[in-house]
Amino acid sequence: MTVRAVGPGDRDAWRILWDEYCAFYRVTVPAEVTQTLWHRLLDPGSPVSGLVAVGPDGSLLGLCHYVLHPHTWSVRLVCYLEDLFTAGPCRGRGVGRALISHLREMGAAAGWGRLYWNTEHDNHQARALYDKVAGGADGYVRYLIPLAPRG
Repeated sequence: MTVRAVGPGDRDAWRILWDEYCAFYRVTVPAEVTQTLWHRLLDPGSPVSGLVAVGPDGSLLGLCHYVLHPHTWSVRLVCYLEDLFTAGPCRGRGVGRALISHLREMGAAAGWGRLYWNTEHDNHQARALYDKVAGGADGYVRYLIPLAPRG
């Protein structure tokens, strides 16, 4: 397996993984939002970027989307890992770990201040991995105020 930046030729396979990810979280993302995300992933000027894990046969095994942003407590950029998904048949085979490890290495090389993410409290399979790679949750609780409808 290799991990690399998502590219224009990944569109169809990426879309399958994206749709499965949205279904996993029981959300319906409007087509316009999906199209905008795809364009952001390919735009070098966008703070939103993506990685894919690729199998030996060239198939996409997983994806992650991340956002680099400034932080008020640091001069360094920080990285929010917004989406992480492994195709069902590939779960438990190191795909998620490989994506996080690659992002961690990118951040260390670029001098990012930190890498962070969140997940649902009952996503036990993902949390088992996250506890291993991050040493456990940091104790923060997320609050959310929707300001506009999705889309």
